[in-house]
Amino acid sequence: MRIFLDTADPIEIRRAADAGLIDGVTTNPSLLAQVAKEREPSDIFKEICQTVEGPVSAEVVALDAEGMIEQGEKLYEIADNIVIKVPLTEEGLVACRALTNAGIPVNVTLCFSPTQAHLAAKAGATFISPFIGRIDDISGDGMDLIAQIRQIYDNYDIETEILAASIRHPQHMVQSLMIGADCATIPPKVLYQLLRHPLTDKGLEGFMNDWKSLGRDL
Repeated sequence: MRIFLDTADPIEIRRAADAGLIDGVTTNPSLLAQVAKEREPSDIFKEICQTVEGPVSAEVVALDAEGMIEQGEKLYEIADNIVIKVPLTEEGLVACRALTNAGIPVNVTLCFSPTQAHLAAKAGATFISPFIGRIDDISGDGMDLIAQIRQIYDNYDIETEILAASIRHPQHMVQSLMIGADCATIPPKVLYQLLRHPLTDKGLEGFMNDWKSLGRDL
């Protein structure tokens, strides 16, 4: 499974990329607003695209298809690893089809049902982003959605990649891996939770204490 970092923070992206932990990045207007300050969004996207070789999702902010297409084409000029993020609305799927036909990859976001995922695939989506955590927030089961989409896509040999999104904790990631999501986007906090384990820390502490008892250099 490919792992994308869900942030627009170039420092966090560099940290994860230097360790080889991520394959791409996803952003949205909310994440961008957290780090932009006086910087132009296009400059932030350029920096991110220079840091990672994989897909970098950049979201449009228009609500009509024409505006989404115009913004998508402009964003794609920034770098050839930009993926245009559009909402799962009728206008968004019209834009998805047009951008896909122009050879521009599209990430259809804010997916909350298997039928939405099916229609996004028919519109030519490169990625579909089901929001696991937000479904859990309203007493649903986000992982059921991932499993349903996986079965539908497998039934009909659909090539759209399932990008598990709104991942809140490591167990979401474990279940996404087991179900067979193609990729997942996770915030930095969750990424490093995946890395850590108390038994690893305890074992390392024991090794270091035992080595120290030898009183020698390596």
